[in-house]
Amino acid sequence: MRDVLRTVDAEEVYVVPAFISEGYFTRTVIPRELRLEGRITRVGNKTVRYCDPVGSHPGMTEVILRRAREVAPQVREQEASLLIVGHGTDLNDNSARAAKEQAQWIAARTAYAAVLSTYMEEEPLISRWADLTETPHVIVVPFFIADGLHSYQDIPVLLGIESEPVDPASLRTVFRRNPYRIRGRELYYASAVGTEPLLADVILDQVDAFDRQHPA
Repeated sequence: MRDVLRTVDAEEVYVVPAFISEGYFTRTVIPRELRLEGRITRVGNKTVRYCDPVGSHPGMTEVILRRAREVAPQVREQEASLLIVGHGTDLNDNSARAAKEQAQWIAARTAYAAVLSTYMEEEPLISRWADLTETPHVIVVPFFIADGLHSYQDIPVLLGIESEPVDPASLRTVFRRNPYRIRGRELYYASAVGTEPLLADVILDQVDAFDRQHPA
């Protein structure tokens, strides 16, 4: 990362962290590696503008909704609960806060019977999804930038979709067998929000938001 600016010809550079929330990497690692001193930094002959992470943009709400509607297109919102799954940790509460804010925004603008932020490692736990919801349909959207072991293996086990982590050769099939019929419910499991093509628009919107907040 520390060498990337040398490969860029443009004198105006925007850096948009592809992270769900603020944290150690966005506040410490990226600025250190790119030699950034604040929101706007002169590095050699370049002006580098450091934007907020994509996960903090209001447009992420539409990304989550798009993912939920794609995975359960025939399900009426009034008959479904939407669960947003974050990692959750005692070390940094920013990730949990981001998921909680998204759940609040979505609950205010949709007709879902319930919209909840849940977590892998803190309450409310995604493993308790059946106790947390009452609707016949439950839609689960991982609040992660990319699909990895959490979305492929860990969360499916916590949901009861798999009894143990699946073989790496068949990882993607976990998203293709919807709906799952578990505990008398229909459970729909989406891939991570960061794999939604709409995320590209959120990145560009984050650049526009930076320019509005820091006019030249």
